[in-house]
Amino acid sequence: MAILKVALMGHPVLREVAHPIPPDHVQDPEIQRLIHDMVATLVECDGAGLAAPQVHQGVRLVVVAGDEGTAPLVLVNPELTWLTDDRVRSWEGCLSVPGVRGQVERVAGVRVDALNEAGERVSYDLSGFPAVVVQHECDHLDGVLYVERCDLRTLSFMDELRRFGLASPPGDADEGSAEEDAESGSASDPGNTGAMGRQAVERLISTRSRPAERVPTPVRGTRLLRGRAVLQEN
Repeated sequence: MAILKVALMGHPVLREVAHPIPPDHVQDPEIQRLIHDMVATLVECDGAGLAAPQVHQGVRLVVVAGDEGTAPLVLVNPELTWLTDDRVRSWEGCLSVPGVRGQVERVAGVRVDALNEAGERVSYDLSGFPAVVVQHECDHLDGVLYVERCDLRTLSFMDELRRFGLASPPGDADEGSAEEDAESGSASDPGNTGAMGRQAVERLISTRSRPAERVPTPVRGTRLLRGRAVLQEN
């Protein structure tokens, strides 16, 4: 496994719509290597989630951190369905926008239908912090950064938040407050929460895996990934 370079805001790859991975290519060595490298990168960066465009790969792949000793959730070609009209407002950060936080309002509960790392169809119902993390990461697949969705009046450098005590900065809150923070909007930080965020994901995630009914987006062509044509090209 390798630690991948994270693309920073301003890199064109973060503004492109990612391509679906053909279901019959999920277990190809190139895709499996990308999954493993993304997991290693997520752990190294101490993040809560990572999308493939953030590591310069324009494919629809997301990994979400689990608790210590628990394998991350792998989502290939994820599709989201809102489960509620309720909204949650929380602090968000991003590995591609380091050192900055802003408050974002998102749907409080979603269903995600996807393929897992074995190419099997899965479906999860998520609420609270995990729902926020998955929405944040899926935005990356459509070329959207959280700074476009945040309340610009709250967009701040972490050092200044700490300096003036304007918020309980993500990562500074104690582990026990993570669930409350995620739902109240005081400290959750998708993309860069550290151990607190990963443990919150594991504790809060209320999932049930079942056969998914959605059919993955049809593939119209291919593109090169590490020298092999396996993915869609517009």
